Amino acid sequence: MKTTLELPDALVREAKLRALMQGRTLKDLVAEFIRQGLGMTPAKPPEAPAPDSIVRIEANGLPVIRCQADAPATRASLQDLLSLEQQALNEEDMRHVGRAV
Repeated sequence: MKTTLELPDALVREAKLRALMQGRTLKDLVAEFIRQGLGMTPAKPPEAPAPDSIVRIEANGLPVIRCQADAPATRASLQDLLSLEQQALNEEDMRHVGRAV
């Protein structure tokens, strides 16, 4: 069944990141969390990314997304990358309030 939920942006970002780290879809991850919350299934420990995944978990628990050596991001300055991130967040916010991007 398809449904729409209004969730805090930080919560959605965390769920998307966790789904990426586990190599799962956001839909499957959220469905599992709802089942757990309703007591329908026991909680499972988070799975480590597959060895061939572009995501690796550092010793401090933070995810690192690896890219190819010639990826455009390797040639961008920190300021360029921060600007791109801010632009993406602004566009996401505009979509949330129903404004054209």
